[in-house]
Amino acid sequence: MGFDTADDACVYRVSDQVAVIQTVDFFTPIVDDPYRFGQIAAANALSDVYAMGGEPKLAMNLLCVPNCLPGEVIREILRGGHEKAMEAGCVVAGGHTIQDAEPKYGLCVTGFVHPERVLRNVGAQPGDLLLLTKPLGSGILTTAAKADLAEKADYAACVNYMATLNRTAGEAVARCGAAHACTDITGFGLMGHALEMAQGSGVTLRLESAALPIMPGTLAAAEMGLIPGGCYRNREHAEPFLRVDPCVSQAVADIAADPQTSGGLLVALPPREARALLRELKPRIPEISIVGRVLPKGEFALELV
Repeated sequence: MGFDTADDACVYRVSDQVAVIQTVDFFTPIVDDPYRFGQIAAANALSDVYAMGGEPKLAMNLLCVPNCLPGEVIREILRGGHEKAMEAGCVVAGGHTIQDAEPKYGLCVTGFVHPERVLRNVGAQPGDLLLLTKPLGSGILTTAAKADLAEKADYAACVNYMATLNRTAGEAVARCGAAHACTDITGFGLMGHALEMAQGSGVTLRLESAALPIMPGTLAAAEMGLIPGGCYRNREHAEPFLRVDPCVSQAVADIAADPQTSGGLLVALPPREARALLRELKPRIPEISIVGRVLPKGEFALELV
């Protein structure tokens, strides 16, 4: 599996029993705390393996640092990434560092999966329900924080969500064996990644605005117009294939397009299995929600109602 359907990682079959999942992701600091930055960047990179139904096992650091960055800051970035990888059961076995004008950090991750159990971001079937495992709003809240307009508690919760692994949800989805499609919600936002799933599957995805889980403080920030540039780009990209019901507020539509860092998994699976998975995960992931359903292909690939 390569990039033909914008899957979250590539997959290479080694044998009838083993396939390798390979992915890489890194970015500039999204928070000021170097330790938390390391955690978030690692969780974001590891997420691609969970989205493909696999288990991350080996990782390599990717680090870009300016000469002026103190050694203690660099150590804290690497410590955050290392501890998050350990939490995932993944070994960090070295990596590569270069000088750069702006810090950047992430991981190249190798995972494993049975070739017959690979999850893809295509394959959703009419009648499926859509499960989302993390709330939305990290792009909007980090934008609000940069303007000193985010409540401390709301911003702290946002950082915790971004630093949380998708391991619990990913392992449960893989274990249930019923998912028709799965992807993680990152830079293209829920709107963009749902559109990829809809177009690749040849169906229409209907998202229910009232059911979307939203991080505390996000709606208020969106109503104030604290919207990152990526949100507008995501909305513009989706516009030709999107129908937004007039009852949906502009703020909620913006949240649906908000670019996420280390967001949750979007999973399409039959109703009975979706509700069973919801019951199983709700005690450990209170924010998990059924956010929509899959319809036969209609005039629009994506609907927000």
